[in-house]
Amino acid sequence: MPIAPAPLVEIWRGPFAESHHFGHAVICDDTGQIVEAWGDPDAVMLPRSSSKMIQALPLVTSGAASKFGLTESQLALSCASHQGAPLHVDMANAWLADLGLDDDALRCGPQQTRDPDLKKEMIKTDQSPCQVHNNCSGKHCGFLTLTKHLGAGPEYVEIDHPVQKAARDAFETVTGMDSPGYGIDGCSAPNFATTMHGMARAMAFFASAHDRSDSLSQAAAQLVKAMYTYPENVAGEGRACTELMRATTEPVALKTGAEGYFIAILPERRMGVALKALDGATRASECTMAALLVRLGVLDPNHPATLKRMNAPVTNWRGIETGAIRPAPGLLA
Repeated sequence: MPIAPAPLVEIWRGPFAESHHFGHAVICDDTGQIVEAWGDPDAVMLPRSSSKMIQALPLVTSGAASKFGLTESQLALSCASHQGAPLHVDMANAWLADLGLDDDALRCGPQQTRDPDLKKEMIKTDQSPCQVHNNCSGKHCGFLTLTKHLGAGPEYVEIDHPVQKAARDAFETVTGMDSPGYGIDGCSAPNFATTMHGMARAMAFFASAHDRSDSLSQAAAQLVKAMYTYPENVAGEGRACTELMRATTEPVALKTGAEGYFIAILPERRMGVALKALDGATRASECTMAALLVRLGVLDPNHPATLKRMNAPVTNWRGIETGAIRPAPGLLA
C-alpha cells in the first residue's frame, strides 16, 4: 500500500497555520539503506534538474571531459541550473567555441536571463535571449562534448541518441533500479523517473564515491567536488543552491529541480538526501532542504542563508510581517 505524503512545511499567518505543503523525503547511507524517511520512499517521481550530476557522469567516464580538457569549473556548470548571468553565459559561449560550435548547436531552447542586471541591459539594447542564457546550457555543453567525443549525430536530446542511452544507463546504475519511464524536461532532454529511495540512494553513491576507485565512482567524486568548489556556477547569486552550499559547515553539494524537487550530497557523512514537495512549490522544497541540513548538523539554523528559507518571514505589501514559512515539526524534532 502506498504511504501517504508527510507534512513538510507550514505557512503561518499570525496564530494560524494557513497553508500546508506535503511531500516525501528520504535520507540514505552509503550502503543504500534508508536512515530516515518522511512520506513514501517508494513514490515514483521525476527528479528534474536534481539529476544533472547523474546526466554528467558519462561526460567524465567516457573520457570526453579529459580529452577536451574540461576544468573543474566547467564540470560544475555541467551540473547547473544557472541564472544566465554574464558568468554563466560567457562560460557557455567559450565552451561552445572550444568545441568549434555556436549557440545553434544547442537544443535547450532560448530562455530569458534571470540575472536582473543583464536582463535590464538586454531589454535596453533590444537583445533577444539565446540558448546560452538557458539555465541548462551548461548541461547541454556537456552533452555536446560527449556527442563530439562519440562522433554521434547532432540531435543529442533524442531518447535513442547515444548520449541519452549513456545517461539512462548511468541513472539506472546509481539509483540501483530500472527507471519506469521518462518525461521531456524543460530543456528538451529526457528526464528519467525513479523512486524517492532510488534517488536518495544515488545521492549516497555520489557522497561515498571518494571511497572507491572504479571509474564511475571517480567520476561521481569529481563532479561532487566541482559542485561544492564552484557553488556560484551551479545556480547563482541569491539562489538557494549557491547560498546554502556556501553556508554549510562542511562540504555539501546541493541541487534543486523544478516542481519542488531537491537533493543533497554529504561526502563527509556519506549520506544522500532526496525530497519532493508534491505541489511543486519552491518555497516548500527550499524550506524542507534547509531544515534537513539543520537536522543533519551541517547548517547553522541562524545563518542568514538558512533564515531566508526556514522560518522565513512573510510580509505584506507595506512590509509588515504577517507570518512565517516554517518546517513541519516532524522535520526538526
